[in-house]
Amino acid sequence: MTETLETQIINAEERLRQAMLASDVGVLNELLAPTIIITSHLGELLGKEDDLAAHESGLIKIHELQPSEQHIQIHKEVAIVSVRMQLSGSYNGSPANGDFRFTRVWAVSSSGTWQIVAAHIGMVA
Repeated sequence: MTETLETQIINAEERLRQAMLASDVGVLNELLAPTIIITSHLGELLGKEDDLAAHESGLIKIHELQPSEQHIQIHKEVAIVSVRMQLSGSYNGSPANGDFRFTRVWAVSSSGTWQIVAAHIGMVA
C-alpha cells in the first residue's frame, strides 16, 4: 500500500524538523531543492547554500521546534504547508526564541522525491 500524498508530506515535514534540530546537513541537502528561495522572518532572501552553511557552521542551533496548526494543500505534484512552530535555540551565539509560522512549497523533484522549492518564515505577534 502506498502512502497518500498528504502522508508523504507529513513525513517529509517531520524529517525536515528532525534534521533542523540535529543540524543534519546531509538530510537538509536532500530536502532542499538546489534553487530554493527562502525568505527569512527579517525579509532576507536566502538560498540553499546559506541555509546549509548556517547549520554546518553552528551559526544556528535549534534546541526545540514544536509544531502546531499544520495545514496542507496538495495540488498534483506540489504541496503547500503552513505550520506554526515554537522555536528555541540560538543564532550567532545569541538566544533566538519565538513563535513563528513557516510556509513551505514542496514539489516533486526530477528523481521523484519531495523537495522544498520555496519557504517563508514569519513571526507570530
